[in-house]
Amino acid sequence: MSRIGKAPVSIAKGVEVSIKDNVITVKGPKGELSQEMDSSITVKQEGDAVVFERKSDHPDHRAKHGLYRALVANMIVGVSEGYKKQLELVGVGFRAKTSGQQLELSLGFSHPIIFDLPKEIKVSAETEKGKNPIVTFESHDKQLIGQVASKIRSLRKPEPYKGKGVKYVGEYIRRKAGKAAAK
Repeated sequence: MSRIGKAPVSIAKGVEVSIKDNVITVKGPKGELSQEMDSSITVKQEGDAVVFERKSDHPDHRAKHGLYRALVANMIVGVSEGYKKQLELVGVGFRAKTSGQQLELSLGFSHPIIFDLPKEIKVSAETEKGKNPIVTFESHDKQLIGQVASKIRSLRKPEPYKGKGVKYVGEYIRRKAGKAAAK
């Protein structure tokens, strides 16, 4: 039994949830999100909570039960509070600059990387003297913000010897020892 799927999702204040033809739409102060549901999962709104039920105990239905409950819970948190991800650029000469919905990154390549961001994401880049540049993303869509942050991190993943690269703030990089000193 899916323990996550059984738990009802409470609806935050200021958030509207509408269910129509296996599509659940969530509106809130930060935006609007919708998710198409699988036919094996039924969704009901009971008071200030959303309840999910499945047709059978088939392994596929059990997996989707918890999945859709988690997706809707993330949507409700997103439209009421929003999500935030921060990337840190570790390396000499690594820079970030924003202009509108474009992020310009200097990551040690021969050319700057210009990354166009979706309109749902707000971006800011801050650089303090003596510290690594930090790029901050804010959005109401958890899936989209994670995908964009992952794509930017993949441009220059942190390497294990010096730790240079693009990493999440607070991420631990497992370090390796270099070559042993020659005798």
